[in-house]
Amino acid sequence: MLPFKTLQEAESAIGRSLTTAETIWFNYSANKSDYYLYCHNILFLFLIFSCVPLYYLFLEIFFRKSIQSYKIQPKVNLSLSDVFRCYKVVMRMFILVVGPLQLVSYPSVKMIGIRTSLPLPSLWVILLQLGTYFIVEDYTNYWIHRFLHCKWGYEKIHKVHHEYTAPIGFAAPYAHWLEILILGIPSFLGPAIAPGHMITFWLWIAFRQIEAIETHSGYDLPWSITKYIPFYGGADYHDYHHYVGGQSQSNFASVFTYCDYIYGTDKGYRYQKKVLQQLKGASNSNGEQNGGSATFAKDCKDD
Repeated sequence: MLPFKTLQEAESAIGRSLTTAETIWFNYSANKSDYYLYCHNILFLFLIFSCVPLYYLFLEIFFRKSIQSYKIQPKVNLSLSDVFRCYKVVMRMFILVVGPLQLVSYPSVKMIGIRTSLPLPSLWVILLQLGTYFIVEDYTNYWIHRFLHCKWGYEKIHKVHHEYTAPIGFAAPYAHWLEILILGIPSFLGPAIAPGHMITFWLWIAFRQIEAIETHSGYDLPWSITKYIPFYGGADYHDYHHYVGGQSQSNFASVFTYCDYIYGTDKGYRYQKKVLQQLKGASNSNGEQNGGSATFAKDCKDD
């Protein structure tokens, strides 16, 4: 809750007129507790889990022919009932695990210094903090993910998430309840290292989950703005990890590709891409004479 009763008090305290964004924030948050504002995350996560994957489902239903060439595993097509079953499981975990975790984690958020006060951070500060959060989460998630692929971690916990060898957007948060708790640690470390405003925290939680849905979408869409982010993995990168499955020792990173490259856990993926490029080049140069190789290349992509 803001310690100001009026806009004039707020402007006097910070020594300048409030910006439009700060005025909107004051009018919305002045009489709301910090705990209430923090719990907005529950609503945001529910909306993201429920609505963002619908974008890919909409494309698949109404523009199937147009986007078929962008489908990473075109041989796999789930029915609407399969998709709905996935969503029901995700919502059950949301109600039983994610929601309660948000409700009880507020003291830790206050402890690290997430604030709701004025002034609001500048856009550059928000972008810098979000970049820090993504880098910290990506690095720590990489090592936790590798642990989850050891025999015990996979059999006891992580194999639930790998039930979808051809992932869909709704399956991004589809996981064992213990995995949900464990992977909450990397998401929390960034804000703990560089604590910011509650709005920045909201944006971090939202963007991270939207990114996860994209990488599990099953589509490598050429118009995605994430293709302009350096070292970004994307749907094709993570889809390979799901396809290989429990035996996968490749593409562990959640967002970027540098950890897999540095530690040598992307060799299988890079080899596959190299083979596909060679086969595609051979197909283009030989035309119809190389039809068999072209078919094999397509099958490799399908696989």
